[in-house]
Parts: sequence; C-alpha cells; structure tokens
Amino acid sequence: MNKTRMTLASLLLCAGSMTAQAADYVIDKPGQHAYVTFKASHLGFSYIIGHFEDFAGGFTYDESNPAASSAQVTIKTASLDSDHAERDKHLKGDEYLDAARYPEVSFTSTGYSGDAKAGQLHGKLNFRGVTRDVSIDVKHIGQGDDPWGGYRAGFEGTVMLSAADYNLPAWIGDVEVYLVVEGIRQ
Repeated sequence: MNKTRMTLASLLLCAGSMTAQAADYVIDKPGQHAYVTFKASHLGFSYIIGHFEDFAGGFTYDESNPAASSAQVTIKTASLDSDHAERDKHLKGDEYLDAARYPEVSFTSTGYSGDAKAGQLHGKLNFRGVTRDVSIDVKHIGQGDDPWGGYRAGFEGTVMLSAADYNLPAWIGDVEVYLVVEGIRQ
C-alpha cells in the first residue's frame, strides 16, 4: 500500500512539474486582429503613416521557454495603404517599394532573447531583394481562451529600419514599423 501511494505521489509530482509545450499560432488577419503599420519622414517636415492590408504568417510561442519561440510573416507590398491613392501609387512604384519587381516583404525569425513578457525577436528581413538581420522589440500583450472556443495570444513589436539599407532614397531616413499580432492557436 505504501509503495502504491509513493508511486502515485511521484507521478503526481512529475505531472505537476511538467511545463507547457510550444504552441503554433496563425495570425488572425481575416478577423482583423493584426496590423503592420509604418511611419516615415516626409521631407523632414512631417510623416507619412500607412499600413499594409495583405499579410499572413504565424508564430510559435512557448511561455515556459521563450527562447524556443519563432515567427514568420509575409507582406504583399502592393497592399500598402496610406489613405491617399496617388501617393500609394507613387510609393508602390519602382523608386520606393517597386511592388511589381518585389511583390513581398518577408521576415523569418532566427532567435529570441528576453523573457516571456518582453524581449527581442531576431531574424532575417527580406525587402526589395535585400536581406538584413533585424531585431524587433516585442512585448507580450496577453493570451487565453476566446469566446469562440479557441485560444489566442497577442504581441506588439517595433523596429526601426534604415531606408538606405534597403536601397531606398537615403533622405527618407529611418522608417518605424509597428506591429500588432494576435494569433489563434492551432
């Protein structure tokens, strides 16, 4: 009897000490719970603020082992929207995004440093045919059950990109990218 109790106690102790495993999430773009926005200088007088309508991707999140987290996102450059049709046409042209030649921007993570609440997501950003290492400052917003029977996790992130690094006119300077990503666990 004592041996049975001891075995049962050991099993319960082991089960209680198990950590959650990584979960895969798909970005909830169809539900409009994700955004990719940007802010760039306009001749040093003001800013152009816009967003991309068409993007997709996913991420893996492991709260107990954040270093195992990863993300992948693809953005359609022709989906740029700055709330001004003529400017959008200009920005999608060959002087800036060159959407006809480079229809996508892609990011694939290579690592994460930080804890489960905040840190830096490191990865490769391919934009206009140029691939560079970038680090996105990431903050965990929250996670939990949703009203539709699913489970979600949300993050926000910011990164500053130098226009000159991606063969854009140097006078543009830095472009601030702000992301809000809500994923549905698969």
